[in-house]
Amino acid sequence: MNTVTRKSELGSARLKFMVVVAIIAIGVYCGYQFIPVEYDAYQFRDLMQHDVDAAVAMGKPASWVQDQLIKSAPEYGVPNDLTISASQQDNRVEVRVQYTQAIEFPLYVYNYEFDHTAKSATFLSVK
Repeated sequence: MNTVTRKSELGSARLKFMVVVAIIAIGVYCGYQFIPVEYDAYQFRDLMQHDVDAAVAMGKPASWVQDQLIKSAPEYGVPNDLTISASQQDNRVEVRVQYTQAIEFPLYVYNYEFDHTAKSATFLSVK
């Protein structure tokens, strides 16, 4: 048996393991911070589409959609400084929502930019 010790290799497996664990931990933490914000934004996009379709089907004005979105915004983690512009043309309602939400990481603050426009379908309009 060869019992020669190799001092340059001591601890290398342990160091690689710690680096991999650190990278995985950072990835999990970033996902823990980012995924809820993205999920709430996805849900809010769906609500926007539902509200514009409902407004056209019920014959409501574009301002009704704007009021509904303002009322529902806190449920979806949307900050209070959102910008909503709603318009109505040719029996269609269109609403655009914009906001910025800060996601804090240990050494960095990421500004999540939300900018989505929802347009109603034409087949739902009341004549």
